[in-house]
Amino acid sequence: MNRRDTLHAREPVTLYHDGHCPLCQREVVWLSRHPRRERVALVDIQAADFDAEAVGKSFDAMMGRLHLQDGGGRWFIGMDASRALYAVLGYRRLVWLSCIPGIAPLMDAGYRWFARRRLRLGRWIEKRQQK
Repeated sequence: MNRRDTLHAREPVTLYHDGHCPLCQREVVWLSRHPRRERVALVDIQAADFDAEAVGKSFDAMMGRLHLQDGGGRWFIGMDASRALYAVLGYRRLVWLSCIPGIAPLMDAGYRWFARRRLRLGRWIEKRQQK
């Protein structure tokens, strides 16, 4: 699969997110209010009734990077999950730009950096907002 495959993600999609991540929760709130929210099912992988093995994944893998499954059963992971999500929501031009050679590796590296630090960054932002 190449990055441009994300432009062809089929709705509806299922986005598996970390319900304990403050930044992830902000995006979930935004998605729940989005005009095209019916295209996205949201699943909290931290919920007590969630079973990663039931979807063929490991919990640790899903905690490490964002996972999205499209209506055709294809999995998109990491930055590609974000690309597929935004393509389904109608931001195809933005997704296309993120796939341009030279930009795509930078976006992918930025995502990996963020994913490793998302909990720490979220707590830091929350503390700053409380001041």
